[in-house]
Order: sequence, then structure tokens, then C-alpha cells
Amino acid sequence: MGLRMKRIVSILLMALLLTGCFDFPNEELDKKFGDQHFKTAIALIELHKVRYGEYPKTLKDIKFTGDWDAIIYHSVEYTKERDGYRVIVTAGFMDKPKLNYPDEFYQGLGMRNRL
Repeated sequence: MGLRMKRIVSILLMALLLTGCFDFPNEELDKKFGDQHFKTAIALIELHKVRYGEYPKTLKDIKFTGDWDAIIYHSVEYTKERDGYRVIVTAGFMDKPKLNYPDEFYQGLGMRNRL
């Protein structure tokens, strides 16, 4: 296949993707993205606690984040509590994901809610 034909096929595939002609398993993608957002938020929150001795008042108080970490500002809700914190995932890929973790996952975390 020539270079010109590859470009045409690529453009057509991109157009199909953007117009929604393919049926993606959104529930699965919501879980994957939601899981990543949730774990990224927890890691950053717990690292803040290790560095500064307390949980951040807001997510914006977390320092030294990477470019990809900023996604948590739009995909999780964070609340600092007197004895820990709460994190709720509000967005996965397209919708709010349904996440579930074993009790062992929460061991050693200051999180006060379970998904």
C-alpha cells in the first residue's frame, strides 16, 4: 500500500472514530480511566502527607505534580477530614465508573471512604 493510500485510510479511520461509528466498551474504559485517576489522586495525597506531615487542604495544594497528574482536578472530588480524607471518582473515560477494591487496598491509607 502506497503512502498516499495509507494516509487516506488513516484519515477515514480517524473520521469514523470521531463520529462515533464504532461502539467502544465505555464501561470498561470508564473503569480503566477511573481506576487510574483514583490511584493517582491517592498517591499524590499520601505523598503530600509524607512530605508535609498532613494531608493537603485541597488537591491544588499538592506540589510537584506531573503534567498527566492534572487530570485528577477534573475527575475526582477530594475532601480533607480531621482524621484523614475522602476521595470520590467523578469521571472515568466518559462517565462515572463503577469501581470496587478489596479491603487490603485501603490498608495504611488515610482514606475514610470505600468505593
